[in-house]
Amino acid sequence: MRIHHLNCGSVRTIEATYDGPPAAPAVNHCLLVETPADGLVLVETGLGLGNVRDPAGTLGADWVAMAEPALEEEETAVRQVARLGYRPDDVRHVIVTHLDVDHCGGLPDFPGARVHLLAAELEAALAEAPSYRYRPAHWAHGPDWVTYTPEANDDWFGFASIKLDGLPEDIRLVPLGGHTAGHTGVAVRDGDRWLLHCGDAYYYHRELQQDPHPHPLMDSCRPARRSITTCGSAPRPGCGSWYGTTATR
Repeated sequence: MRIHHLNCGSVRTIEATYDGPPAAPAVNHCLLVETPADGLVLVETGLGLGNVRDPAGTLGADWVAMAEPALEEEETAVRQVARLGYRPDDVRHVIVTHLDVDHCGGLPDFPGARVHLLAAELEAALAEAPSYRYRPAHWAHGPDWVTYTPEANDDWFGFASIKLDGLPEDIRLVPLGGHTAGHTGVAVRDGDRWLLHCGDAYYYHRELQQDPHPHPLMDSCRPARRSITTCGSAPRPGCGSWYGTTATR
């Protein structure tokens, strides 16, 4: 499988107020996976065309004021898929770590894709929307949801993992609860190693310092989230940033 790393939505810096190196812009990190037999698989969507054209209506004015997204149409996943020579309907599967606005805003740009996620996340989003984190505009087109429960699992480096319907075993969910009701990581085999997109399992690098600092603009490390990102003093495979980065194993 060939894996493309995409920035699908630049946002404000997240380095906050601590002493240290200069702050750098954050990104919405997505993966585009070319599979041999199952078309394109998009892991996260970042921000979509609807967000760029109507940010207040689709993302919410409060979130836009906080995150300060760049809102560049050329950063959307659908435009980047086109630049790689593909059509939107070549994206047959979308996998989302959770349904916060910055992780699923591009779902309407791929209306024919099957959307894979944990059942608890979809239930929470439908029950709580509209809210600061969940916006109905992102699923008003009626996605083809494919939901999973952690009980249907298989071991992955000591973590429970879930095989996905219609996709090879080289792509699977790795539930990483705590940030939302149904947050999950997404593991993708990359040659002789695995890549883990951990979403927001933790979103700030200073949380793994010997003297941890939670990000002052976001919530503190919830116990469930801390339990899956650390094991004693050693980091577990879940390193990432606020808007989702990856670790290899």
